Amino acid sequence: MTHHRDRIMGLDIGLTVTKAVVFDSAGNPLAIARRRIPQDMPAPRRVERDMAALWSATAQAMAEAAAKAGQPDRIAAIGVTAHGDGLYLLDKHGAALGPGILSLDSRAGDQVADWQASGISARALARSGQMPHASAPSALLAWIRQHEPARFNAIGHILACKDWLRYCLTGTIGTDLTEASTSFTDVSTQDYAPDILALYGLASLAHALPPIADPDAIVGHLTESAANACGLRAGVPVVAGLHDVTASALGVGGHGAGHATLVAGTYSINETVSDAPKTDARWFCRNGLRRGEWNNMAISPASATNYDWFQDTLCAVERARDGDTLHDRLASELTEARARPSSVMFHPYLFGSPHGPTASGSFLGLRGWSTRGDMLRALIEGVAFNHRVHIDALRDGFRVDHLHLTGGISRNATYAQLFADVLGLPMTVSATEEPAAWGAALCAGAGVGLFNSPTDDPRDMAPLRRTYTPDPDQKAALDRRYRLHCDIAQALGPIWQELDHEAQA
Repeated sequence: MTHHRDRIMGLDIGLTVTKAVVFDSAGNPLAIARRRIPQDMPAPRRVERDMAALWSATAQAMAEAAAKAGQPDRIAAIGVTAHGDGLYLLDKHGAALGPGILSLDSRAGDQVADWQASGISARALARSGQMPHASAPSALLAWIRQHEPARFNAIGHILACKDWLRYCLTGTIGTDLTEASTSFTDVSTQDYAPDILALYGLASLAHALPPIADPDAIVGHLTESAANACGLRAGVPVVAGLHDVTASALGVGGHGAGHATLVAGTYSINETVSDAPKTDARWFCRNGLRRGEWNNMAISPASATNYDWFQDTLCAVERARDGDTLHDRLASELTEARARPSSVMFHPYLFGSPHGPTASGSFLGLRGWSTRGDMLRALIEGVAFNHRVHIDALRDGFRVDHLHLTGGISRNATYAQLFADVLGLPMTVSATEEPAAWGAALCAGAGVGLFNSPTDDPRDMAPLRRTYTPDPDQKAALDRRYRLHCDIAQALGPIWQELDHEAQA
C-alpha cells in the first residue's frame, strides 16, 4: 500500500547527542529518538569522535524514530544539521581519515596566536569575514599539516559534521552555503577564494573543498545500504542541510533582519541576519540561507553548560534523587535571591570565554551569609551578561528590535525573565520541540515542495510563543551589575594569565 509522502525527518547532531525527529507537514513532531555519542579526549585540548560510531548511532536513532512514527514510506525527505566548525576528513578514496574533530577542540590555539601576531588573522577577517579560532577548519588543518603530515597529505575531502552524515546517507560529497563559509569563502562573493587557502599555507588543499549547494537543494537520495540501516525506503531525497546555529534560529521563528536569536547551550550563540556583509573581530560574518544574505554570529563557549556544572557540583545528591524537579526548586531559590541585595558575581568561563583561552570561571563577592541561591543568581546573571556582551556587539553593527531565546534554560520562566531584564529587550521563547531538527526539516520540506522555502514555516506561531518584557527596575539594577561584570573581566585579564601558567607548571 502506498501512502502520500507528507512527513519529513530532521537530524540534529550535537556535541554529545544525535537526534532523529519525524515531523508531519504541519510541523508537529511525531517521534523523537536520541543516541549519546561518546567524546574521545586522547590528549589535553583534543576533543574527537569516531566517525563510524557517529554514523551508526545516527542510523539507530533514525530507525527508532521511523518505527515509532509508523508508516516510514510516508517520509518525503531528510534534512541534516549539526555542530559547526571542527573537521571531518575523508581520504582520496572516500574513507574516514582519522577521527572527527569537534568544535570544543583547542589543539590549534598556538597556531591561532601565531596568526594573530603576524597579521594573518586581520587579513583573514577582511577576506573571509571572520578571525580564525582554535576549532576553525583553517586552524585545525594547519595543525594537522605540522603535526600529522602523512594524514595531511592523504586528505581527499574536507567536510563538516553534517556533511559526513550526508555522505553516509547518499554517497555524495558536498556542503551547503552556511557551512562552506567557516573558513575559506570570500565574504563578498560567498564562494571559495584560492587566496584564502594560500593565506593559511593550505593552497595544496584546493581540490579537497566540497561543492556548495543551497541548504534546501536535493543533493542525493538514500542508498540501499543506508536505507537498510535507517529503517527507511531507498531513494528518499536528502537535502544539503545547514549549520545548527542557523537551523535553531529558523526553527524558533527567529530568522530575519531585526531579529536576534540567542542559543543558550554549550556555546553562547547570538546571531542576526543582514542583507549585506559587515565584518568585525567581535563576530563571524558567514553565509546565510540564500546568496545575498549573511548570518552574523557572536559566540563563545560560555553559556548554560555552566548551569549544568552548578547542578553536577553543588546539587549532585538532589539531582540524582529528584531529577527534573530540581530545576523548579532552583528557580524558587533564584527568585528569592533576586529579591535581596547581593555582592556575589560569577564569570561563566568554565569552558571558554570571549576573552581568550586563559580566562577562567570564578565567583567573586562571596560572604559567609551567601546562600546557594545567591550563587545561582550570580551564575545565571553571568551567563546572561556574557550573551549581552555578544548582543551589544551585534547591536553596534545591526538593527536588533526583538530577541528570541532557545536552549534548555529558556524553558524556565524565571530564567527567561532574567535574560529579558539583562538584555533590556522583549525576549520571546518558543515552545518548539527540537528547533534545530525542525530547521533542518524545513529545508527538507522546501526541497521537495512541501513548503515554498525554508522560511515558510507552516505553524501558527502565536500559541507557541511567550514573550517576556523587561522589568524597568530590574533592568536598571542589572545594568549596574553588567558594567561591574565587564570591569572585573578587564581587571582580571593579567591574573587569568598567571593562573593559566600555574596550571601548566
